[in-house]
Amino acid sequence: MKLAPLGDRVVLKQLEAEETTKSGIVLPGQSKEKPQQAEVIAVGPGGVVDGKEVKMEVKVGDQVIYSKYAGTEVKLDEDEYIIVRQSDILAIVK
Repeated sequence: MKLAPLGDRVVLKQLEAEETTKSGIVLPGQSKEKPQQAEVIAVGPGGVVDGKEVKMEVKVGDQVIYSKYAGTEVKLDEDEYIIVRQSDILAIVK
C-alpha cells in the first residue's frame, strides 16, 4: 500500500533518535524525546488550498524539521508515518 497526500500535505517518516552523542555519551531513557526531524516520503500536488495558491517547496528525500505537535500519525503495514501540512514544516536540513 502507498500513501498519496492531497493538497498541501506531506508524508514524513520520523528519523531515529540517537542514543549516544558524538563524543560517546549515552543518553538516559528519560531524556529521549521524539525527534522533530524526518524524511519526506511523499508530497501532495499543492495547487489552491483554502483559496490561496500553494507551491510545494519540499520534495521526496528531503530531510526536514517540523513543528512539535503537528500532523497526524498513521501506521501503514509495520511503518509509522506523520502526515503534515507544508506550513508545519519549519526547515529543510541541507
